[in-house]
This record gives sequence, C-alpha cells and structure tokens, in this order.
Amino acid sequence: MLDQAIIEFDKAMRTVFAPARSVRPVPGEDVADVEMSATERDHAAALMRVNHVGEVCAQALYQGQSIMSRDPAIRDTLRQASQEETEHLAWTERRIAELGGRKSLLNPLWYGGALAIGLLAGRFGDRWNLGFLAETERQVEHHLKGHLDTLPAADQRSRAIVEQMKVDEADHAETAVRLGAHALPAPAKAVMKLAARVMTTVSYRL
Repeated sequence: MLDQAIIEFDKAMRTVFAPARSVRPVPGEDVADVEMSATERDHAAALMRVNHVGEVCAQALYQGQSIMSRDPAIRDTLRQASQEETEHLAWTERRIAELGGRKSLLNPLWYGGALAIGLLAGRFGDRWNLGFLAETERQVEHHLKGHLDTLPAADQRSRAIVEQMKVDEADHAETAVRLGAHALPAPAKAVMKLAARVMTTVSYRL
C-alpha cells in the first residue's frame, strides 16, 4: 500500500514539476515557424498554456479514476490514456517555450482539484467512471475545436499539435463508450462545463 502511494505521489510531482517526454514525434515539428506579431504570439502561447493545463488536469483525473477503479481492464485503459496525455503535455510544453510563453502558475492547484474530482468520480463505480471519462474527452475535443478557430492562421505548428490532440481525445471517448460508459445526466455535464470555463479563463491569464 505504501509502495503504491509513493508511486502515485511521484507521478503527481513529475506531472506538475518535471519536463514531460513524448514517444511520438511532435506534430508539426517539420513545419517552419513563421513570423507573427507580438499579439499573435502572446495569444497562441496563452492558448497552448490553457491546453497544457488541460493535460495536467487529465493526468490527475486519470490517476484518481484508476486508483478508485475496481476493474483491471478499465484501470489499464485509464493508464493507457494517461500515457497518451503525457505526450500532449510534452507537445504543449515545448510549443509554449517556442512561443516565448510560460506554463500556468497554478498547475499544482489544477492538479490537486482534478485529482479530487477523479477520486470522487471513481467512487460511483466503473460505468459512471467511464461515463465521466467519455464526457470529459468530448468537452475537451469541443474546446480544442474552438482553439483551432481562434489560433493565428499562420501558426501551423500549434495547429498541428491541437489537431492531433483532438483526434486522440475523440479516440479516448470512443474507447470509454465501447467499454460500457453510462451517459451522464444533464446537470453533471453542465457542472463540468462550468468548471472547464473557469479553468480556461483563469489559465489563459495565469
């Protein structure tokens, strides 16, 4: 039990404070970076910071849900999704640096809050756990689509990253549904959307 607690704590510290690593090539790395105005670069960096925060939260959510899951197959699915989200962390972190931006100052807070939500979701049982995962990924996919609409047209490197993230999130949602996810009630979806709006608004600035 203690060994597992140490492993989970180490995972949290690495997510929040250590540079993330990607096994897959970074999308768009073969695309030349182009000149953008200072305003465009700042906006793109802020959007990628929001996306990075979303991936920090995803790590925490998956960690909390996998801790509470009773089904080994579902735990494996959550861990696999978490590994792919780690690559998203690496991609967004690298792009933020390229744009001259910074990661959110509130990442420890975002992680702690998302971990608590993941643990709570897991207490309702694996089917609801999967339902929460599916709805989270659908909302993230919608959020990424919005970023594609507002990123500077010239910023093809950021666009490539967001496009691939969008594909991966949709795949995670489909996997959760395939494993038997329950559809969440409308009030739960509304609360999730409100929490996401707060996170994106604050992390765009901080």
